[in-house]
Amino acid sequence: MERLQKVISEAGIASRRGAEKLIQEGKVLVNGSPAIIGQKVSGNDEILVDGKKVKKEDKVYYLLNKPRGVICSLKDKEGRRIVTDLIDTKTKIYPVGRLDYDTTGAIILTNDGELTNILEHPRNEIPRTYLVKCLHFFSKDDKKKLEKGVIIDGQKCTGYYIKLKKYDKKSDKSYVNITLKEGHNHEVKNMFNEIGHPVDKLSRESFADLSINNMKSGEYRLLTIKEVKRLYSLKKVD
Repeated sequence: MERLQKVISEAGIASRRGAEKLIQEGKVLVNGSPAIIGQKVSGNDEILVDGKKVKKEDKVYYLLNKPRGVICSLKDKEGRRIVTDLIDTKTKIYPVGRLDYDTTGAIILTNDGELTNILEHPRNEIPRTYLVKCLHFFSKDDKKKLEKGVIIDGQKCTGYYIKLKKYDKKSDKSYVNITLKEGHNHEVKNMFNEIGHPVDKLSRESFADLSINNMKSGEYRLLTIKEVKRLYSLKKVD
């Protein structure tokens, strides 16, 4: 017997949190009856989500170098390209977390809801490393401010392993590497704005130490079994 949320997430329909939402909205039936959160099911039970039978699929894991101008969503009302359009697969996959429309770089796409939950949960402090192109000279004092943490919308946002890679005097722009261990919306941009360095361009160079080095924009690859196991090992014990 397994929890219903886990079965739905492993079928690639939604993350566990997303599965809970579907259950709460009454979109999930087990043997013809409305499901409840925490319910346990077996392989003999018929599970329907929005009227469609849940079937288990083999798990797949992709690392994508997301181009600029692509939406990290499963659909877009404005008809813009979405990340899943870039992956040649018939399996229903979804992005782990989000990158802004104009942000490029590393993003994982999978149908493994359990791993998605591990990588998205703040408790696990999954490292994300960015290359920030920002206005003005990024000083040692700026570095200290981000290491100490700045308050954004009532939340403290802290940078780790911050390094100025280059300063272009002619354009008055700095290139800075910064690693974060949480994933709030627009976090990097908001942090740099807070200390007076508006972001011109932003790219995520690695996610959970999976790097997009030598990957062209729009290029993707399958993760190895070893890489997937290492991602699972990032879960912190309660």
